[in-house]
Amino acid sequence: MSKKSTVSASIQDYLEAILNLSEQTSTVRITDLAKSLQIAKSSVTEMIYAMVQQGLIEHDKYGPLVLTKTGRDEASKVRNRHKVIREFLTQVLGVNHETAELEACRMEHAISPDTTSKLVQFLEKAVHVQTQN
Repeated sequence: MSKKSTVSASIQDYLEAILNLSEQTSTVRITDLAKSLQIAKSSVTEMIYAMVQQGLIEHDKYGPLVLTKTGRDEASKVRNRHKVIREFLTQVLGVNHETAELEACRMEHAISPDTTSKLVQFLEKAVHVQTQN
């Protein structure tokens, strides 16, 4: 039985963005994250403090943002859910990529974690079945 995430939708977005940025550059800073998420640095700073308290990232004042193992695991789960939903929207429903990207993010946060998990499991099987034929 999988452990349910208690991480808020906002924190999930931050984790996913940090993971994506960390794969593009050697260090991720608050400025990079604010630019990526298109929000004010002060808002990012407040959220970073909360994420450090939850053990999701490590961050020293003026230093880079580093995902902990827990943070990286959660970010990977979020990114996978997002990817599966986006691929369903583009490949099965024919939604354009830009719209699918935005709506996948909305969808993964608008429904319960349990429903999201079941939807992702279903879509992964459906995609797997389609690739076998």
